[in-house]
Amino acid sequence: MFETLTIQSHKGPYTVEFENEASFSISPSEDQRHYIIDKRVAEIYQTELACILASKSVLTIEALERNKSLECMPEYVTYFLSRGIKRGHVLIAIGGGIIQDITCFLASVLLRGIEWRFFPTTLLAQADSCIGSKSSINVGPFKNIVGTYNPPKKVVINASILGSLPDVEIRSGIGEMLKVHIIAGPSAFERISSDYAKIAADPVLMLSYIKRSLEIKKNIIEQDEFDAGIRNKMNLGHTFGHAIESATNFGVPHGVAVTIGIDMANFMSVQFDRMHKEHFDRMHPTLKLNFCGYEVTDIPKEKFFAAISKDKKNTDSKLCLILPDAAAIPQRVECDNDEYFRESCSIYFDHIRLS
Repeated sequence: MFETLTIQSHKGPYTVEFENEASFSISPSEDQRHYIIDKRVAEIYQTELACILASKSVLTIEALERNKSLECMPEYVTYFLSRGIKRGHVLIAIGGGIIQDITCFLASVLLRGIEWRFFPTTLLAQADSCIGSKSSINVGPFKNIVGTYNPPKKVVINASILGSLPDVEIRSGIGEMLKVHIIAGPSAFERISSDYAKIAADPVLMLSYIKRSLEIKKNIIEQDEFDAGIRNKMNLGHTFGHAIESATNFGVPHGVAVTIGIDMANFMSVQFDRMHKEHFDRMHPTLKLNFCGYEVTDIPKEKFFAAISKDKKNTDSKLCLILPDAAAIPQRVECDNDEYFRESCSIYFDHIRLS
């Protein structure tokens, strides 16, 4: 058992608790608690969740991108209003990042704001998105284009339930863990890189890296909760990764796309004479292990370039990228969306990611 983390936010402190037992330590209350649960999680853990699933206000949702769209929100609001939700009640999310986004957004706007709590069931959510306050909702074809800053009151993490996840979802979460360890500096990345082959098979080691990843992120978000400065580093790999997701119609899982995006950001930084190639060579083997199997995935380039041009972080005339500097520390950079940029991206897709 690890000590509880306390995160400071604009709404006051909230906690992250760590558990050992493969269970859901959530006591249902018919009158005041309302649940949003990943449909797959509800099916896998129907015995463990039996009391909760028998509650009068349980919305199960398939964890698909189309279900966290703004167009779906009226249906969810109507459901909870029909179940008698009030401002003093609590929304509880059980699932991964999509369920988190839906619950966080609804808790922000429903009845002008109600408390919510989170029981993350994916590694990506446990190691990264569960803290930081943000919700991201899709509108039509635009991914993560609206959202709020609204932290949960409590997060409960149990790495032992990750055993039900397929390998690619574990690697998706490890991609975000690699990201924050790169942000923490070369020695931190070397440490997780040396343990990479053991993490998935060792629940104790896994939980220790989950906690360390959250500690790194905690330090950043407490300085910059609203993405005004240092928190921009947390977008390492995401501009490229989101464009890869879009271009492949989400055929590449988020954390795997981010892993490719990190490798791509490292390569582009070398191309722009910002970072020495030795840093790319140092990180590439571990990053490639994490996107193994997707290095040959077809990424339609015109769709990729169209998506990256629409990234919400861009200015009117520049792409806003997070690229490592000479010390391999990610920094925000404005870049021309010109022929050299497109050629460099093509070189990465056609040659570097295969090497």
